[in-house]
Amino acid sequence: MSTNDLGPLAITRRSASEPIRDNGETVGRLGDFWSWACSDLANNTMRGVLAEYLVATALGAATGTRTEWDTVDIRTPEKWRVEVKSTAYLQSWAQSQLSEVSFSIKPAAGWDTQTGTTSADVLRRSDVYVFCPLHHQDKQTLDPLDLGQWTFYVLPTRVLDERCPGQKTIRLSSLDRLGPLKTDFTGLQKAVAACAEGPR
Repeated sequence: MSTNDLGPLAITRRSASEPIRDNGETVGRLGDFWSWACSDLANNTMRGVLAEYLVATALGAATGTRTEWDTVDIRTPEKWRVEVKSTAYLQSWAQSQLSEVSFSIKPAAGWDTQTGTTSADVLRRSDVYVFCPLHHQDKQTLDPLDLGQWTFYVLPTRVLDERCPGQKTIRLSSLDRLGPLKTDFTGLQKAVAACAEGPR
């Protein structure tokens, strides 16, 4: 096998109705797998993926597929590079108290999915950060698909680089002091545009 055969896969969107087959016989559907694997939207991993999808949807960037190891979470039609960070007070597991709301902001090396190589430069590669706390605090009515239970904080990456250059995490109270644009889902596109295009 030549190395030409080992380039990145061309990923296309799949349908929930696609069959899972065994010797030509349908034994399940892809939608069944998705329901089995992805129904817990409150756990840290799936909530983070959902937050990326919500932001991508608001920015008109959810038409393709998610790239798992890209250097930024979302690339918009305007060529904005957007990093999405999610957190929540409530978790899937039993809790003795609400979780502390904080976000990862650490600079990182960059992985290139096209070449399979890692850049040695450790930095923040986005133009904008979108912080997405699932702010709802009643476990009995928690529903991550209800956009009214989310708040979005949008900040130019350069503000983090100037004010928190080597910092790895940030609490919501500290983020507030940096002056992010706070919005609901409907205002997200406008807030990201303001941070990506204009000096702040």
